[in-house]
Amino acid sequence: MKIVVCNTYDELSQYIADRVASLVNEKPECILGLATGSTPVGAYEKLGEMCKAGKVDFSKVRSFNLDEYLGLTPDNDQSYRYFMNKNLFEKINIDINNTRVPSGISEDPDKMCKEYDEAIDAAGGIDLQLLGIGENGHIAFNEPASQLYSGTHVTDLTESTIKANSRFFEKIEDVPTQAVTMGIGSIMKAKSIIIAANGANKKAAVDVLRSGMIDTNCPASVLNAHRDVTLVVCGC
Repeated sequence: MKIVVCNTYDELSQYIADRVASLVNEKPECILGLATGSTPVGAYEKLGEMCKAGKVDFSKVRSFNLDEYLGLTPDNDQSYRYFMNKNLFEKINIDINNTRVPSGISEDPDKMCKEYDEAIDAAGGIDLQLLGIGENGHIAFNEPASQLYSGTHVTDLTESTIKANSRFFEKIEDVPTQAVTMGIGSIMKAKSIIIAANGANKKAAVDVLRSGMIDTNCPASVLNAHRDVTLVVCGC
């Protein structure tokens, strides 16, 4: 695992944006795995600026997002589809039809999950997967547990994750208690992974990841078994 220590959030954001832009310029038809949450917002802003300046062209890029809240429609301002549209897709020249986010309102979630993994495989697999890390070590919505799912699936959110995500909602009761998420196996299939952590509240989880051990109570630690992972940290 490569570890990049940044002094500021802006530096962390620039590093991620540069890595993404470099891949897109090298492989215009690449497949990106994208994440939501507060950590990647800065990188997405910078990619929007780079695209506007003509430094990167997303017109042939395809993307797959990690997860989505169960029960939220795409136009709900707390859905991850809405988040991606506002924070990245509307700022770059990507074809919106080439962007995929798991459906939170599918009538048959299990079938949708299976088809999502199949679509990633059919596209040739994810070239670069962006990840954040939760305070409890979760990646996507793969929560600490004695057993972890391999493929995309519906999962219950832990109390700590619901509490952490409540800052985006008017009140904690509004936070969905389930989500659709790529599984650990789906994530591990990516050719290259960047996992970013910003803030002292992520230090405990990052310490487990940096230890080199694998502990399902810190799902991110499974990344220690991947051949090409970059951990980008700031303040933790």
